[in-house]
Amino acid sequence: MDKGAIVRTAVLVIALINQVLVATGLNPISGSEDVWGEAISSAITVGAAVWAWFKDNAVTARGKYQQQVLKDKGLK
Repeated sequence: MDKGAIVRTAVLVIALINQVLVATGLNPISGSEDVWGEAISSAITVGAAVWAWFKDNAVTARGKYQQQVLKDKGLK
């Protein structure tokens, strides 16, 4: 794993842990106890999940091309 993958995974794990804690009524981050805090926590979790998914999958034309080149050369 490269540094970017580690950072994306760490951000996603922290966001998911925070989301679970907020959903169960625990508030690890100051300000996450009100409705706006829950909305912000949810937005961060969704953003982190989309970021991790997008970076780890070939969803762009360039990414698909790179995946095909790797497959053709027997590297994947």
